[in-house]
Amino acid sequence: MDETDERPFFHEGMRALQDQMDGRRTADAIVAAVRHFEFSEADRKLITEAPCVFIASAWNDHVDCSMKSGDPGFVKIVGPGVLEYPEYDGNSMYRTLGNIRQNPNIGLLFVKFDGRTLRMRINGRATILQDAGSLSRHHGARFVVRVDCDLSQLHPLHPGFRTGDARAARPAPGAGHPAGAELEEDARVPRQPAPR
Repeated sequence: MDETDERPFFHEGMRALQDQMDGRRTADAIVAAVRHFEFSEADRKLITEAPCVFIASAWNDHVDCSMKSGDPGFVKIVGPGVLEYPEYDGNSMYRTLGNIRQNPNIGLLFVKFDGRTLRMRINGRATILQDAGSLSRHHGARFVVRVDCDLSQLHPLHPGFRTGDARAARPAPGAGHPAGAELEEDARVPRQPAPR
């Protein structure tokens, strides 16, 4: 997918809530600042060094979020805007692959839990492969999932929280807190509270 396939970044439901909460300008500013249409060097590093990736898939009411993991490099960039990762038998439920077989639209989330590295969300269309060439690139794989990334929807997110460091995380606004005022300095993207 490329810029010529671009669809709106926000749908009507998102826009309605942005308008209700006076967030449209902030949302548009964040997109203008971070959205890009090809993998940067930082993106490539995050993807190819990731020990895991979270994947969201859905078919009708069957919505699933799963984590795929492996040695760093198990997710491969095989072309401009194209990723691959291996699938194994796992628990034999095939929830992710089953959803992909019915609906190829997926979301990927790459996270490095160091409190400094940007997280990255990628939307795309997945294809399930079982040909010898694809399988040979991923040791022991029973299937390979190839993701044709929608680069018009590519954007990094704010740094993740530092696990085990309560000082690094900002709690959600409490009672009486002017929601959003403090977050304006940080592009109004709140960090998650630290685990207790």
